[in-house]
Amino acid sequence: MNISVVIPLYNEEESLPELFDWIKRVMDEHKFTYEVIFVNDGSTDGSWQVIEKLAAQHPEVHGVKFRRNHGKSPALYHGFLRSEGDVVITMDADLQDSPDEIPELYRMITEDGYDLVSGYKQKRYDPLSKTLPTKLFNATARKVSGIKNLHDFNCGLKAYRKEVVKNIEVYGEMHRYIPYLAKNAGFSKIGEKVVQHQARKYGKTKFGLNRFVNGYLDLLSLWFLSSFGKQPMHVFGCIGSLMFTIGFFAAAFVGGHKLWSMATGRNYILVTNSPYFYIALTMMLLGTMLFLAGFLGEMINRNSSERNTYQVEKEI
Repeated sequence: MNISVVIPLYNEEESLPELFDWIKRVMDEHKFTYEVIFVNDGSTDGSWQVIEKLAAQHPEVHGVKFRRNHGKSPALYHGFLRSEGDVVITMDADLQDSPDEIPELYRMITEDGYDLVSGYKQKRYDPLSKTLPTKLFNATARKVSGIKNLHDFNCGLKAYRKEVVKNIEVYGEMHRYIPYLAKNAGFSKIGEKVVQHQARKYGKTKFGLNRFVNGYLDLLSLWFLSSFGKQPMHVFGCIGSLMFTIGFFAAAFVGGHKLWSMATGRNYILVTNSPYFYIALTMMLLGTMLFLAGFLGEMINRNSSERNTYQVEKEI
């Protein structure tokens, strides 16, 4: 099979028939063998009924239904799990991503040798309150990830070599950083394609401004996990040991200063009356706690269980 199209969705019943017809027209024109996997992320409207109807009429359509809303990352994870195409295309269900981009994305993967190609919505039809934070967010993501050639990490329209989606784990809200996950998994040939952005035709956006705050927190988490996730003791143990050592020598200095003052007949105060003693003691305690945190992190890392434990209610 040439292409698997994975489409996560939440309350998009109006757009699904039009989106599938558009995808089908593009696939038939280019004679691709394909499948379309709709992942219904706990929709409360009639989205699942629409998917059932499409699946009954078209053997290329498959559907996955979550019992409740889990988020885009788990939806993508289950779509990737079930995809069989040599190239996997992801797109949003709101008709803002154009299926006309699929042939070129497919060519870039199969002929140009890219592992992953991310869409870049250079001209957007979003309000300024959304585009400005997006630019700042993407600039930070480029700096932290080291993937300098991507301008739009969060674009839903992406193409992947099959091996990429089978070797990365998308969890939590890490869908924004799939290129970073792919890079950390060893897939370093990552490209970008300018794609058309269309105004939303039905419904309203499902993402608020809080996604930018969550995005930065997720980026920090991913950076830490990629840098120290396998060896948490390397960071916690190092910082903890450094703080304990500084605190220990500071406490020793306070005590030694008192003994020297006593021996030379100078005025002195009790060690427990010195604020520096308590600062040193606090540093020693914090250092010990950080060291133990690193040790516990190592133990948890060795015994971590599967993170994607989401219930699937139905599957077509």
